Amino acid sequence: MVPDVAYQLGLPVDGRYVSGCLSEFHLYIPGGRPAWVWFQELLGVVPPPSQVQKYAVNCSWFQETFGECPDGADDETVRRYARAYIMMLLGTQLFGDKSCNCIHIRWLPYVARQEEMGTYSWGSAALAWLYRCMCRVANKHVVKLTGPLQQLQSWIFWRFPRFRPSGYETFSWPLASRWSGYNAFGSEKGPRVEMWMLRIDRLQHGEPDNGEFPVQFIWMPYTTPDVLQVVHPEVLEPRHMALWRSVTSLIYFAVIEWHQIDRVLP
Repeated sequence: MVPDVAYQLGLPVDGRYVSGCLSEFHLYIPGGRPAWVWFQELLGVVPPPSQVQKYAVNCSWFQETFGECPDGADDETVRRYARAYIMMLLGTQLFGDKSCNCIHIRWLPYVARQEEMGTYSWGSAALAWLYRCMCRVANKHVVKLTGPLQQLQSWIFWRFPRFRPSGYETFSWPLASRWSGYNAFGSEKGPRVEMWMLRIDRLQHGEPDNGEFPVQFIWMPYTTPDVLQVVHPEVLEPRHMALWRSVTSLIYFAVIEWHQIDRVLP
């Protein structure tokens, strides 16, 4: 599923691992600057104490402060707004928690070096976080699933034809944007869950036989001409093809998950 992240979200899946310090920033920041001093240097402002929860800042403050870059802003102001936007994107879309109301300042070392952002394996980090969140929600006492759920939903729609909504046949890049206009609707939670559980129970193994039943699962959804013509050329480079067969660890700060492709076979 690692290369799936590259196709679905357009994120790099090779490169440096995403990890670092979650607290005590002054021990690791060059020059020993306190974390909030560095925050002010990078973003030009410090949130009031009422908007801070230890090492996290309320999303509402980020949105109100950096919601729209002013017209005619100089280069330094644009860079500050870009750093804030990246922190909001990482903290809410890819690596959000169940509260979805705070953004951790763990991202300061990354936005401080914007030119290096593309050298990290954001795709494998997002997948590591998704795996960990899915493991947690398997506990009967956990009632909500978090993480990059747009990746999970898009993966399901691409792989299980019977589960995807109708009317979304236009492909674009990244491939998850195919479902950008989709809004789930239906009955109450209980009946809806029961309906999907029944559909899963009725899945059949194997390929369609003389039209007796439709395709149940698509093993190679990215090989059709319609898909290949919109995929970013870099994803199709030979050096990336080996990633489909890699057995490696997925790292996101303290989260380490194993991607064992040899355990998932047709």
